[in-house]
Amino acid sequence: MITEKTERLIMETFFYLATTLIYILIIVIPLMLCVAYLTLAERKIIGYMQVRIGPNRVNLSLLPLIRNLRGFGQPIADAVKLMFKEIVIPSNADRFLFVIAPILAIGPALAAWAVIPFADGWVLSDINVGLLYILAMTSIGVYGVIIAGWASNSKYAFLGALRSAAQIVSYEIAMGFALVGVLMAASSLNLGEIVSAQDGSVLHWFWLPLLPLFLVYFISGVAETNRAPFDVVEGESEIVGFHVEYSGMLFAVFFLAEYANMILISALATIMFLGGWLSPFQGIPLLETLFAWVPGLFWFVAKVAFCLFFFLWFRATFPRYRYDQIMRLGWKVFIPITLVWIVVLGLFILMKLPPWFA
Repeated sequence: MITEKTERLIMETFFYLATTLIYILIIVIPLMLCVAYLTLAERKIIGYMQVRIGPNRVNLSLLPLIRNLRGFGQPIADAVKLMFKEIVIPSNADRFLFVIAPILAIGPALAAWAVIPFADGWVLSDINVGLLYILAMTSIGVYGVIIAGWASNSKYAFLGALRSAAQIVSYEIAMGFALVGVLMAASSLNLGEIVSAQDGSVLHWFWLPLLPLFLVYFISGVAETNRAPFDVVEGESEIVGFHVEYSGMLFAVFFLAEYANMILISALATIMFLGGWLSPFQGIPLLETLFAWVPGLFWFVAKVAFCLFFFLWFRATFPRYRYDQIMRLGWKVFIPITLVWIVVLGLFILMKLPPWFA
């Protein structure tokens, strides 16, 4: 027999789970739309940089507001095309691991958003160790790469997986040290408190006292997502990509995971170094009052878009590095820089350097 107390507990649990599910959908659905249209933005922006038009045929003529935005329906057309493509699984491949690998690649990129604060108080789970959670989630993604190469039963895919895993792990160390600097500067692992520690003005944000760590973090993020110019593992001139045997929607999930990780890296760069949801006009007498009505979510999205633009700019600008150059940059340049600047940062904190550590 169910007592009244048990029934109330069941209802409260059901309400909590339903509310959490709604919040998750509110985050994931716009995020996946951003992932889809980031592919269109990349093709358009790089096209303009190279004096091309980019996708301009697929149009959403049924929607009056975007009828004249030619190419706006391209991501939808790409998704429909991939849905109807055959998924070919190589003979003697481990079918379970072959299918689960793309999920392990995109899952952590989505799960990490549980602790991302979009504005003051706008966060799904406000935990005190949010930074550790982010590091844990981003570290899991490498397993998807390794499993994809192993399960494909292909020497090329396995070699590509090993190269990609080595690259990801190498730059993850530099990224971790860069985030240690943020932890020291903010004296907190909570992402909301890290943003609050940058309150004041643009000059109070951590990009200035932690400039070397900011540059190392962002470039390491480009390398960890296998983006150009660090895309030797999956570049057009290479035949040893870890997903060389994938097709159809399984390949599409790897493709989406790359763009989801780009957005995640940009969001973390915004929170750790660029003031999160804080207004760039804060502390400027006239402009602060003029833009006081703008919500923090707008500034957060604008800063993330600004960081994403550099991902696309790098791809259109720099030639692809050799693999030995990539590994040398990670181990012999970035890691020593972060270690030295952590010591310098410790001296800044000890001396109470204003205005950040006063």
